[in-house]
Parts: sequence; structure tokens; C-alpha cells
Amino acid sequence: MFFEASKIFWIVMAPMNALTILLALGALGLFTRWRRGAAVLVVSCSAGFFALGFAPFGAALMRPLEDRFPRPPEPVAAPVGVIVLGGGVRPFISAARERFATNDAGVRLIEAAALAQRFPDARIVFSGGSASLSADAPTEAATVRLMLPAMGVPLSRVTIEERSRNTAENARFVAEIMQADRRWLLVTSAFHMPRAMGAFRAAGLDVTPWPVDYRTLGTPADFRPWFDMEENATRATTALREYVGLLAYWLTGRTNALFPAP
Repeated sequence: MFFEASKIFWIVMAPMNALTILLALGALGLFTRWRRGAAVLVVSCSAGFFALGFAPFGAALMRPLEDRFPRPPEPVAAPVGVIVLGGGVRPFISAARERFATNDAGVRLIEAAALAQRFPDARIVFSGGSASLSADAPTEAATVRLMLPAMGVPLSRVTIEERSRNTAENARFVAEIMQADRRWLLVTSAFHMPRAMGAFRAAGLDVTPWPVDYRTLGTPADFRPWFDMEENATRATTALREYVGLLAYWLTGRTNALFPAP
């Protein structure tokens, strides 16, 4: 029930979706006796689109997430294994085209392949089923079974967990197949690492963060105006989703802290 509710909530409340719905309502309201309130709504939504698209709003939200868990200092002791969280492939496109397709988070799998080469004795655990509300949706695991061998990682080194639909389930199902007292690296996007670490700790696993897929520069240049509305809006939406996810996980006991820290 939590999974379905979270998906439906975000479909409606994602910033661009919510602003578009409110803007449409405001535009319709201009033709009613509530014109003044409708005009305020239209202006407010326009300001919201501007802030998401051109102000450094997304970077200001993203930086605390990405900077929360740095990588461990080098040299890094060889881990027993590497846990890679799903979210980096496009299962529907991969299934339809019969070719593996990735999204912006596809670097999670690239990093997994690089770590597999760096630590040849490490086990690779991929955790990712289907994040779709559709019961018959293809899983990420099906795509990963094609991708990792093509990237030089034989499936004999890989354990694939394909039941999980969200981060909390990633942690719970991985905990069922690995030993909690061994050294494991956790690979996921830097902005997602706080929620992932909280979920794995709540599941009783003390893993080492290995963040990838940074969306900010980590310098003062992040806070300059950017004239790329699509990228800015995507970054702000991604960050807001993580903050909402952290709050929801904390309220429901799926993370050990509201904003997990090293």
C-alpha cells in the first residue's frame, strides 16, 4: 500500500505537474466570478515555473543531499561485495527495443563494472525490480542481466534481487541475501544516498557509501543563474522528491533518521 500511495502522490504533487494543474485551474478561473483569486494563482504559478527553471533553486536543494555522504578516502580496502541499487535503466524501452537503455542514473551500473574490475574478488549484488504500478511491467533486472556481461562482468559474479520496488525494499531484500558483518560498498546516486543509507541501516546493514551520478558541481558556480529550464526543473524536482521521501520514510520507520549522516 505504501508503494502505490507514494507513486500516486508524486504523480500529482511533483512540482511541474502540480504547477501545471494549478495554472490550468487558474486560467479557467479567469472566466468565472473568482477572477481576482484566479489571477493571483496564475501569477504565483508563473513565478513557480520561473524559480524552478531559471533560479538556482534546484542546486540549493540538491547540494546538501549530494554532499551528505562523501566517498571513503583512498586507498579503499577491498570489499566483500558491491551493492548497486536500481534506477539507472529504462525497462520498458529496453524490452520494446530488445536493447538495453539507460537514463541519467545509468552511471550506477558503469561504476559497478569499474568496481568489479578494481576488486576482482568482490561479489556484485544488483537490487531492482519494477518501479511501475503495472503488475506486468518488465523489471530492471532483465536489462541488467544483458548489460553487465556486455560491460565485462560475468553473471557468475552477480547476485540479482528483482523483487524490490523502492529503496526500503532494496534494503530489506538485500538484507535477506547478505551477511551484515561483512564490508560492502553501496552504489547509488549521490542525491539518493542519504535515504538509501537510512534504509539500509534500518534493515540492520552497515554499508559503506559509494556515491555516483552527481548533478551539481560542488562549487559556488552551482548558485549562478542557469538558462536551461529543463535541467534546472529536473534537478529541483529530483531533490524535492528525495526530501519528501526522507520525510515519508522517517514517519513510517523505513529509515533510522530524518536526514541520515555519516
